Amino acid sequence: MTRGLGGTAPANVQNYLKGAHYPTGKDDLVATARSNGAPKEIIEVLESLPQDEFGGPQEVMKAYGQLDDDERKPS
Repeated sequence: MTRGLGGTAPANVQNYLKGAHYPTGKDDLVATARSNGAPKEIIEVLESLPQDEFGGPQEVMKAYGQLDDDERKPS
């Protein structure tokens, strides 16, 4: 998978989470991303994160890093 600023790159995922208030749950992250205009592939990545609660953006990226590359690819 390409690791640039597009697609599901970590920086792009965080871009769509601007305005998130931590600690927060996965559902709230998805809602924030949707309100920021996130595309389907970003929503799918957030929905597939392996935990439900996050203390900050670092925890989101740690969970993101635990996903397999196949789970981060757009369908």
